[in-house]
Amino acid sequence: MKKISEPARLIDVIHETEVLVVGSGPGGLSAALAAARAGVEVTLVERFGCFGGNITVVGVEGMHWYRHEKTIESMGIPKEFEDAAKDAGAAVPESQSLSYEIDSEGFKLVADRMVEKAGIHPMLHRQFVAPIMEEDAIVGIITESKAGREAILAKVVIDATGDADVAHRAGAPTRMAAREDLMAASVMFHLAGVDKAAFVKGVQSDPQTYSDWGGGGEWNIETSGKEDQMFSPFLHKPFAQAIQAGLIPPHLNTIAGTWGAIHDSGELTYMNLVHLAGIDGTDPDSLTQGEIEGRKQAMMAIEALRKFTPGCETARLRNFGMSLGVRDTRKVDTRYEMTELDVREQGRFDDSIGIFPEFIDGYGVLILPTTGRYFEVPYRNLLPNKVKNLLISGRATAAQKIAHAATRNMACCAVIGQGAGVAAALSVKQNRALEALNITDIQASLAAQGARVH
Repeated sequence: MKKISEPARLIDVIHETEVLVVGSGPGGLSAALAAARAGVEVTLVERFGCFGGNITVVGVEGMHWYRHEKTIESMGIPKEFEDAAKDAGAAVPESQSLSYEIDSEGFKLVADRMVEKAGIHPMLHRQFVAPIMEEDAIVGIITESKAGREAILAKVVIDATGDADVAHRAGAPTRMAAREDLMAASVMFHLAGVDKAAFVKGVQSDPQTYSDWGGGGEWNIETSGKEDQMFSPFLHKPFAQAIQAGLIPPHLNTIAGTWGAIHDSGELTYMNLVHLAGIDGTDPDSLTQGEIEGRKQAMMAIEALRKFTPGCETARLRNFGMSLGVRDTRKVDTRYEMTELDVREQGRFDDSIGIFPEFIDGYGVLILPTTGRYFEVPYRNLLPNKVKNLLISGRATAAQKIAHAATRNMACCAVIGQGAGVAAALSVKQNRALEALNITDIQASLAAQGARVH
């Protein structure tokens, strides 16, 4: 490979802060809010033009779709996201649970207001490109934007990029599964022009359950048994019919999935039907391929719905998410790795910074929290090895395969984020290293913010 030599240059330090959060998805936005509410200066850096990550950028609107009557909630900021959206008129009842589907466009405004009210310094449209290191301690980052390269200094940095970009480039050990073993990526989209009455009648005449999730590809799942007869807004038959009719190539039997809500206006939202295996979310060429192929498959799915689903005869594409939805890339080698046993058998930890319902969704497993079971997330799971002044938030924390199918979910990322934000704030206020913090102080601060740690 040819190489060029880039000349050395001086970079302006445009901002200094106490806590710097990189990435504003559920794991980053929650971290920034928690740190600011704990009384420190917080800056939130985001590469897109809105906060919210998977909710607003990708269009994953079902943040709490696991919720049922006996579900034990995490509370705190994860629940606040849903409640704030409801209060703003940016949420509707979700089709398969007792949760609300968060409107991805409306949540952009909700997130703006949260950031402003908390006094967070917002820095949108800035892409992280490199850490600023002093030996083994991170002291800031370099960003690239329309303004060129700029430096931001901080006492504590929280990596909420999802792909562990900061940790990886700072020298923290990371790992990533082989491309063929990664969870599939998704292209989310919404429809307009659907006849609600006809669509609902069709669903009622042929109700689907979780036992019907057998559509080939990733749609062959293991449940605990209790899920099998529960209603699911699952769509598979129209695409099987389209394959038989020659509208969809036979190898695309992975086109199947769920819808979120049907609106009186004729909008059918949160269409999670396109699943692309082999996409590496850390490789821009792979992402490019996925975006283009995913949109092609989405249009095939829409054509199949028009022909084989009641109420969808005049359906049309309303919008795609702004970016491909990636579930699985790098994981940081943190001081504790979440295990399959932890998420299946209610793991408990003295240094817990939050709880999450027994919800596993991925790698061919689906378990819903219908019996009140939950697991805890330890603070050690946020502390990377070999890099100081850095915390990990979101889906990049260390987790075994099935554990990742639980911890990568948006609400769990927000649980982790609130813990990271509180810990970062205490580190600044107490002038103590992250690894030297007293866990009882972290837990007390989280409880004061309404979060549940045990």
